[in-house]
Amino acid sequence: MSILPLHMQPLNHLQHARVYHRLPFPSRVYCSTTTTKPRHDDVGRLTIESPPVTLNTDRSSATSRSLLNDPSLQSTWSHRAWVASGCTTVSYSLAKSLAASVDSHIWLEPLLAGLAGYVLADLGSGVYHWGIDNYGDAGTPIFGSQIEAFQGHHKWPWTITKRQFANNLHALARVITFTVLPIDLLCNDAVIHGFVCMFSGCIMCSQQFHAWAHGTKSKLPQVVLSLQDAGILISRAQHSAHHRPPYDNNYCIVSGVWNEILDNSKFFEVLEMMLFFRLGVRPRSWSDPDSEWIEESEASLTTMQ
Repeated sequence: MSILPLHMQPLNHLQHARVYHRLPFPSRVYCSTTTTKPRHDDVGRLTIESPPVTLNTDRSSATSRSLLNDPSLQSTWSHRAWVASGCTTVSYSLAKSLAASVDSHIWLEPLLAGLAGYVLADLGSGVYHWGIDNYGDAGTPIFGSQIEAFQGHHKWPWTITKRQFANNLHALARVITFTVLPIDLLCNDAVIHGFVCMFSGCIMCSQQFHAWAHGTKSKLPQVVLSLQDAGILISRAQHSAHHRPPYDNNYCIVSGVWNEILDNSKFFEVLEMMLFFRLGVRPRSWSDPDSEWIEESEASLTTMQ
């Protein structure tokens, strides 16, 4: 930023210099005088002092505090209760699998069933994520709130890292409670429970895996970073591709092992064509992203505030 030159005029007790130039930023103007005999060209010299350049750290920290205090991102006792009930049903299923394995002396089959549950949980998370990203709106029965939340997530993806743990998981934990509890009560098979406990546990925690995929490396626990690097949990690099136009790939958010398979095989594109010719419904991924999908950074929100 440049400053227009000022014309120097001598000042005395009868004449004052007038400056007509508008300064492009707030400045303080000082008129310097001296008690000693000045030189003719120094009398009345104007000194312009530019304000110090400061980073807007106060506003950024204030925004961070306001996000942390946002009630919609905080956990309630209801959220914690649902997460506790979901964890209880999953843990009970795991305990029944272990107990049945001890009684029957069968270990390999429950372990393989658990591995299958882990792999299929990633596939299930991708199919569900694809569905609510591309179809329906806030008014859709049952799924409307989740569709609206995922659409908002594309606009402000970093807010998921601000959500408290139970707030992030309670909706899935409630579903897991109602689906796994009957299996816990009616079934004693080690293999079935091996699959159920792993599949349901990964689905319930998928939103936390998702949040970690948006986390800053320096702020994530080392064990999480190791699991991401090993491909056991969805990595930050892989999931970041989902948040770039046209937002039609890398839907899986447990381990991400299915992402390359589904994308290379055009699996979701085939499903979209089938639904279009069958029902006449176009997925959102076929259209150019509108303002509701254009990502806004945390810095832009800070500037607006």
